[in-house]
Amino acid sequence: MGRARTLLAVSLLGVVAACGGTQEPAELTGTELDPPFEVSSTPLVDTEGEAYSLTEDTDKDLTLVFFGYTNCPDICGQVMATLAGTLTRLDEAQKDRLDVVFVTTDPKRDTEQVVEDYVDAFDPSIIGLTGDLDDIIEIGLSLKIGIEQGDKLPSGGYDVTHGTQVMAIDADDETPVFWDYDVSQAQLAHDVTLLLDRG
Repeated sequence: MGRARTLLAVSLLGVVAACGGTQEPAELTGTELDPPFEVSSTPLVDTEGEAYSLTEDTDKDLTLVFFGYTNCPDICGQVMATLAGTLTRLDEAQKDRLDVVFVTTDPKRDTEQVVEDYVDAFDPSIIGLTGDLDDIIEIGLSLKIGIEQGDKLPSGGYDVTHGTQVMAIDADDETPVFWDYDVSQAQLAHDVTLLLDRG
């Protein structure tokens, strides 16, 4: 008798879990900022050689920004793949309201052409930016992203230290939420959908 009751209870729990498991959580998985960060308006340079400001030229409802560099040995490629994969999870109407921007933290090596080739390899819709290192550092600091060029390596190259968060910029040119580098495509797509629904 006890065994039968246990099996029935487990079965009922399974039904409840199955019914509840189809609903998306209404909360963001990213970290919400209160107050949000105010984004620097200092312009950088896009892959066409034109000035591009994260405030003046981001006219979509939402912009995702990641700072990295093309010679990055690990995390940058991971995050860029996550951003590209997130785009595939959104419908066309959502993508029309969203920009994704990659800002190099290594402008000495990451020329306009290098950045263009890099972002195109992930998704041609991703906007790539380079520019003066001091300007990139200033913009990064407005988003609490630290950027520092390391010492020269024996190989002749050098490391670049940079924050690895993905930052969201809204229509008010503020950053209300960010995600750590290990956010999944599903989590990011879920949060983007919620943010766009909030308007």
